[in-house]
Amino acid sequence: MRTFTAAVHQEDDWYVARCLELDVASQGGSVDEALVNLREAVEAYLEEVAQPAIEATPLVTSFQVGKAA
Repeated sequence: MRTFTAAVHQEDDWYVARCLELDVASQGGSVDEALVNLREAVEAYLEEVAQPAIEATPLVTSFQVGKAA
């Protein structure tokens, strides 16, 4: 069992989920659906690729700026 990190953002009516350690993404009509689809996509990717390039888990944080963009 391995833990991966997902970043999710909304594009119109879809939620797009991207695995930050792999070059794999998926989408769904809700955040939960996008994450389920991403899990399935990552599992399929790991089954297909003999030696996947797994990047180190990035530090994900937030910060504030003085003016709105």
